Amino acid sequence: MRIQILPSHLINQIAAGEVIERPASVVKELLENSLDAGADSIEVDIELGGLRRIRVRDNGCGIPQAELPLALSRHATSKIATLDDLERIASLGFRGEALPSIASVSRLRLSSTAAGAGSGWSVQAEESEPVPAAHPVGTTVDVADLFYNTPARRKFMRTETTEFKHIEQLVRRLALSCFPVALTLQHNQRTVFQLPPALSREDQERRVARLCGQTFMDHALHVEHAAAGMVLRGWVALPTFSRSQPDLQFFYVNHRMVRDKLVTHAVRQAYTDVLYQGRHPAFVLFLEMDPAAVDVNAHPTKYEVRFRDSRLVHDFLSRTLQEALAQIRPATGQSGSRPSPVPALQTWSERTPAQTGMALDVQDQIAGYAALHPQAAPATIPPREAWDAGDYPLGFALAQLHGVYILAQNVRGLVLVDMHAAHERITYEGLKSSHAAQGIRSQPLLV
Repeated sequence: MRIQILPSHLINQIAAGEVIERPASVVKELLENSLDAGADSIEVDIELGGLRRIRVRDNGCGIPQAELPLALSRHATSKIATLDDLERIASLGFRGEALPSIASVSRLRLSSTAAGAGSGWSVQAEESEPVPAAHPVGTTVDVADLFYNTPARRKFMRTETTEFKHIEQLVRRLALSCFPVALTLQHNQRTVFQLPPALSREDQERRVARLCGQTFMDHALHVEHAAAGMVLRGWVALPTFSRSQPDLQFFYVNHRMVRDKLVTHAVRQAYTDVLYQGRHPAFVLFLEMDPAAVDVNAHPTKYEVRFRDSRLVHDFLSRTLQEALAQIRPATGQSGSRPSPVPALQTWSERTPAQTGMALDVQDQIAGYAALHPQAAPATIPPREAWDAGDYPLGFALAQLHGVYILAQNVRGLVLVDMHAAHERITYEGLKSSHAAQGIRSQPLLV
């Protein structure tokens, strides 16, 4: 076969194979266009998991009549014009591939009224000339019958429920990045959520709780720090709210949601001393920096970025989060001094006779630990009436289970402690204190 130039429609479908993986990809591209247009209210309507219909309506700046057909042309965009613009991308979209790629695998209609224009206009993907349309200021993109002309792609789509779950998760992630924007999501004429603008910190925390769960917000610590030309703000969960999988990790660079190994490693390093092996931290974090210091043109889906000075970014993230977590006392979850060594369990002198009989063996073991690590044990035990929620967070020992676990009681209820893990933690904290006070002490070998 001889070399030949591909038809534009085929070029668009090839591009769609990279950009449009599933209905959620379409929603992502359209929502980012709405945000770039300066919209402060966006409505997303979904039918049959996005395969029948995806409609995104915004109140942004709109598209003039003469530019509507151009908006459906490949590599046509209003967001960059020169190489310098490409080096300092501040918008979410910039390649000019999304709309023509979507139009090549669906029946797409674009309707818009530009700010200051007297009337609205609409254009169908297959048509070249716009026609008048009643439309408020803003833009509506209506995508019907996605992948109708690419049956091979359509047969790989999952069920309606699965595809909508991907859309819902995507909209949640974007909703966390645009607090000033009101956002509504509907599926099959049913409102899934309707988020008002969140301008104050209280409103933002209310939105985070709505999207990530109130439990996350109850265990979250607010972070805000600026250094080296970067600003990090957001919320990180306390180590006690660790997850078995990384399903509550949201990170944004200049309001762009990203998935980056460097970021993940920096956050995990900040949790090194306080997170169990195999557990994952939860966070919603926003990094703001000079657009010229980060390359967002690294992957077709734009989820991956490249930092110009990756070591600086890594150290800034890790150190900021580590210092924030260090201000939390493990006992109370409140701001205070640097976490002290985990206190050893203490016996309670006011037990009932039955409780005293159950705990004789464990008292001996605890007394042994206290003798080995006197710095971790208070000199006296106050009466039960004087207990405070912040004192003795691991409580007072009641019994031992299978020779491994200690059953303890504190003011909040039952505490189950891995005895060996607690001892390892005490030893580790002792080593840290020794290193901070005396450094690493060397000992010459006999031979």
